[in-house]
Amino acid sequence: MKENDQLHEECGIVGVFGNPNAANLAYLGLYALQHRGQEASGIVSYDGKKFHQEKGVGLVANVFNENNLAALVGSSAVGHNRYSTAGDDGRANVQPLVGTHAFGTIAMAHNGNLVNADLLRTSLEASGSVFQSTVDSEVILHRLARSTARTLVDRIVDAVAGVRGAYSLLFLSEAVLIAVRDPYGVRPLLLGQLKTGYVVASESCVFDLIEAKYIRDIEPGEVIQIDESGITSFKPFPKVQPAQCVFEFVYFSRPDSIIFSQSVYGVRKRLGYELAKEAAIAADIVIAVPDSGVLAALGFSEAAKIPYDVGLIRNHYVGRTFIEPKEAIRHFGVKVKLNAVREVLEGKRVVVIDDSIVRGTTSKKIVKMIREAGAKEVHMRISAPPILSPCFYGIDTPNRNELIAATHAMDEIRKYITADSLAYLSMEGMFRAVYHSESGQNHHFCNACFTGKYPIPLDEAEVKQPSLFDLNMLTQS
Repeated sequence: MKENDQLHEECGIVGVFGNPNAANLAYLGLYALQHRGQEASGIVSYDGKKFHQEKGVGLVANVFNENNLAALVGSSAVGHNRYSTAGDDGRANVQPLVGTHAFGTIAMAHNGNLVNADLLRTSLEASGSVFQSTVDSEVILHRLARSTARTLVDRIVDAVAGVRGAYSLLFLSEAVLIAVRDPYGVRPLLLGQLKTGYVVASESCVFDLIEAKYIRDIEPGEVIQIDESGITSFKPFPKVQPAQCVFEFVYFSRPDSIIFSQSVYGVRKRLGYELAKEAAIAADIVIAVPDSGVLAALGFSEAAKIPYDVGLIRNHYVGRTFIEPKEAIRHFGVKVKLNAVREVLEGKRVVVIDDSIVRGTTSKKIVKMIREAGAKEVHMRISAPPILSPCFYGIDTPNRNELIAATHAMDEIRKYITADSLAYLSMEGMFRAVYHSESGQNHHFCNACFTGKYPIPLDEAEVKQPSLFDLNMLTQS
């Protein structure tokens, strides 16, 4: 059984250059980024003479072992964690992708989604390209191979200049590691320094694990080239208004990470603080839906001056699939992962903090579970605005008509999940938390999932509507 009532990030990437333990460091980096993709993992290394690769379906711990890591020799490596949504194992789609071109071999890892990938693929196939996978990322490799630009970095710029969408990219060639972030900067990408060499990763939690120093974010529209002479920065793309994904702060990124030059911990706690200012309620206790609701719950508790306690316990050893018993157990999918603590909840007026409501099915089961543990009242509070629209930029989202907030009024949602009250954080409150400012104005973030206003132009002919039940999601990175 799959967890179908959550949003999922599509992947995490890490690259290491100039370190004799490059693959081992990439492996540890992928461990730190496991939350960004749990279905496939891969590493490609280069030893000065040849490329080595190990890829497979499963968690990092399942794909890699002492033997296959030992075979990934060399002082440079790129790694990738992937999340997909269909049942097929999709081994051909596991990244990093490896291809050849006029300058030799190149490995590429991609976080994001290209909104015009189908049109580009159709055009490339019509002119003779043969694709080896169904991931949108492969169109970039084909465009790179066809470029006639003078240098590798120019060919990469040429290749990505014709794509539209969200992309944080790593390219590893025989002599260089190249990182590219799209002009809107939708997905995070950070630069760090090791005692020997450099590292690029989706989040700073990678640097903490491998004892690298965080240098800075790679800027929207920036291309970084790392080689034996050091780091070179390019700004080859036309400048646009940044549109970084605000949901990275709300849910996706690890709370101990820095992304978009800010602490996720700090933003997430302020979301709860703003929520308490906007949607106060008389209650005895504040609890979180673990784990993503914890920091917002702490912020809410502090601002509302209502005690925080642990009312729901998560089973951290449950994977994304499990076998249901033959005899029906009510709410089995949620109960196997969460359990209510009667001692904490019984007889209490409870405020429950979560980061989002997608379809509402999980929230409904959680509210019932809390009531069955003896809660007198259950008040649901969400530390983000209602999700009204799907994401086309690298997040697994249901169709719009499957999003409960897009099709139901607030009180209808409250009645459906059986809460005594329900409130979401306002858009202004969210941006007050993000900017740590009273203005609440959005200057640099994509909030299309809350507004339906897409910063990167979409074309109905180009974009397949993402759905948790759509096999076409195999084409996303």
